[in-house]
Amino acid sequence: MPVTDDLALLIDAAREAGRLATPFWKSNPEVWDKGNGAGPVTEADLAVDRYLRDRFAAERPTYGWLSEETTDTDARLTKERVVIVDPIDGTRSFIQGDTNWAHSLAIVEHGEPIAAVVYLPLRDRLFAATKGGGATLNGEPVHVGQCDTLDGARVLMKKGIMAAEHWQGIPPLLDHKFRPSLAYRLALVAQGRYDAMLTLRPTWEWDVAAGVLIMEEAGGVVTDRTGAHPLFNQPHPAIDGLVAGSAALSNAILKRLTQRSS
Repeated sequence: MPVTDDLALLIDAAREAGRLATPFWKSNPEVWDKGNGAGPVTEADLAVDRYLRDRFAAERPTYGWLSEETTDTDARLTKERVVIVDPIDGTRSFIQGDTNWAHSLAIVEHGEPIAAVVYLPLRDRLFAATKGGGATLNGEPVHVGQCDTLDGARVLMKKGIMAAEHWQGIPPLLDHKFRPSLAYRLALVAQGRYDAMLTLRPTWEWDVAAGVLIMEEAGGVVTDRTGAHPLFNQPHPAIDGLVAGSAALSNAILKRLTQRSS
């Protein structure tokens, strides 16, 4: 299957997901706590998950499936291509009536994303990429910025990362902001609106698979917190944090982070 056909399907599916989810927004959707610190899920998350799962099962029956809202099985590990989705990335934002939530959809082949979409329906922002084909926002090319110094860099991350324990020496003077959706954070850095994004917590594949490809195709570098390149469709689908930005800035962040003791 040509990767351009997969991207076209991702784009159409993401837009339809937006049409499905939007009526639930600010309409007091039913909410459940998933327990074990996994956070909330709404009826909108589940409706979008069902739609996407059914559509890809029908149109890409040989592909595997990994989604935040579907019980995982090891069947995907035998598939050459796997669809990895977060039906709504930023569910808390969705519940609060904010507009910074997204649909995050990617197709991974042999551990590497090859097609990706991050779509914010209420902002009508559709980021897309194919491996080797560049990254776009609403059809226009996007590129990462070229900031190469930590002090003053605009970084999307949680405020707690500025704690001294996470840095070697005095923490850098970062201009840090926050967005609830990890997929959107990666897309904003790919667009050049921010210089980097950083998260130190274990990160689920569905949160970042699409954003990682968009970042890389926009000229950025993405690693886990140890500097290793992230691989997807792993038996335990989580990554050890994420650092993303220009090559120089990503390297500067990695050099200053405190690494865990082995």
